[in-house]
Amino acid sequence: MLAEKYAKLRELILAQGSVVVAFSGGVDSSVLAKVAYECLGDKAVAVTLDSETLPRRELSSARELAGKIGIRHVVLSHSELRNKDFAANPADRCFHCKKELSHVLTSYVREHGFASVLEGTNASELLGHRPGARALRQTGVVSPLAEASFTKEEVRELAGILGLPNADKPSSACLSSRIPYGEKITKRKLQRVEFAEDFIRELGVSQVRVRAHKDVARIEVEPKDFPVILKNRVKVAKALQEFGFTHVALDVLGYRTGSMNE
Repeated sequence: MLAEKYAKLRELILAQGSVVVAFSGGVDSSVLAKVAYECLGDKAVAVTLDSETLPRRELSSARELAGKIGIRHVVLSHSELRNKDFAANPADRCFHCKKELSHVLTSYVREHGFASVLEGTNASELLGHRPGARALRQTGVVSPLAEASFTKEEVRELAGILGLPNADKPSSACLSSRIPYGEKITKRKLQRVEFAEDFIRELGVSQVRVRAHKDVARIEVEPKDFPVILKNRVKVAKALQEFGFTHVALDVLGYRTGSMNE
């Protein structure tokens, strides 16, 4: 089954002729960049949009990973917060984000003579609250992993087969996903979330989300990492308070994707 989907993926990419891959450095976009480079060589380029919502560690990781893949990597500066519809943080925030991302990348495609934009949505991500998928369809961006019916688990399996070093990398999401819908997104709010998550990672926690409910930090980690937080609870509370949070809480339900949609 995986071999059939991989063949379909290659077929879809080859049919494009030349591509720009929306490259975050996550597992999905890394698989896409790897296969695109294998299929098209220099006719494939990975493009990362460097904005306020992208953690610095993710940008650094993307640069390093593109180098290992061998694909040409371009970083474009971009401010999502200038888009008032995005900064207002409505429930369809991801629609405005993906729509603008698509416009920036399609403009790059036209200016540099490429045929199309590829992005890494997989079939598993088409389920649930996914307003961003609607924006991608409207702007003509191609999602070959979804078209080839790759689930998230199969993408990780293929990443391992292809020898990508981030095959087991925990899932990531833009920093704006830590702020409740309806609360305006600002650079300061994004920065304190990033600082808080980086601090907790330094304790040895691989997967963490710090959900910022105004000045309350709700920490989500895997249940197995609860002891790490509790052992360092005073240190964690003090650090997050220094970052601007007045109260710090550990979510006993643990890490889960899309908890702000609840």
